[in-house]
Order: sequence, then C-alpha cells, then structure tokens
Amino acid sequence: MRRDGLSVLIPEDELRAGVATLAREIDRDYATTGVVIVCVLKGAAIFTADLLRVLRAEVHRVEFVRASSYGSGTESSGDVRLAGTLDPGHVSGQHVLIVDDIADTGYTCLAVKDYIRSLGPASLRYCTLLDKPERREVDVQYEYVGFTIPNRFVVGYGMDFDERYRGLPAIYYFP
Repeated sequence: MRRDGLSVLIPEDELRAGVATLAREIDRDYATTGVVIVCVLKGAAIFTADLLRVLRAEVHRVEFVRASSYGSGTESSGDVRLAGTLDPGHVSGQHVLIVDDIADTGYTCLAVKDYIRSLGPASLRYCTLLDKPERREVDVQYEYVGFTIPNRFVVGYGMDFDERYRGLPAIYYFP
C-alpha cells in the first residue's frame, strides 16, 4: 500500500504483534514491582497508548516529557530540547520505564535518562518501538526494542514529518 508517495515498512498487524511482544517482556520485568511509564512526546503517544492497553503489570502512573531534536527536518540536530517537568514525587523511588518512538542518534535517550535519573527513581529502563543502530552517535542502552530498522526516515503511528503523517496506522518511509 502507498500513501502520499510513502511505502510501508512495518504494516499494522506486525506493529500490533510487536507491541504485544514488548508488553510481555515489560510485564515479566515489572510483575512484582509495578512501573511508572514516562512517554516521550509527541512521537511515542500512540505507541504508549497501545502499549498501556496490553500491559498486565501494574502501571502506577503515566507521565509525559516532550523531547525534540528534529524541528522540521529529517535529520536529528543532536540538540535535544526537553519541555515539561515531572513532579519528582511521581518518580522518586519508583521503577520507571521511558517509552519512546524511535532510537536514532541516542541523544534523546541520553537527555531523557539523565533528566529522570536526577529525580531519583528506584530503577530506570528505556523502551523504544524502533531502533536505527547504524545512526547511533552516543553510547546508550535500550532495554526494550520493538523493531530494528534500516536508516530511513519514517513516519506514521505517531511519528511525523513537519507534524504530518502522525495518524497513519503503520510505519512508512519515503522511497
């Protein structure tokens, strides 16, 4: 299927299956402790909502942090801007899982982890739906990865190009 010149990289059914697999891994790790979810906006909003619907582990709270490094381009600037702050009481001493849409250069992961780590969580892990390891510029660890993808600019399922395409139900790329 093609939309607006886009080609499908990961179809809807594969996305659903990937989210379910991630949920099982997360459930296993947080079965006895529960977890605070921190969604990285805007791109991970749809993924986080779908993940929450299939998680069985107790989710104590859902928080949001906005991170941006793309602006209106297709390449990360490496300069991550965080907006919004978390109430330290909501994450201090808690097991925290950051949920993001895509792992690219690693700068967003580093910035968000450093910020949340400063609030004193009991543990901190990172979940990303998509990973482009060949683009990595900093050494960071993603504990949960849904799909490893080639170095293509992708849209859909919450991810955008200049605020367009977020509502597409699958992951697409520009050929």
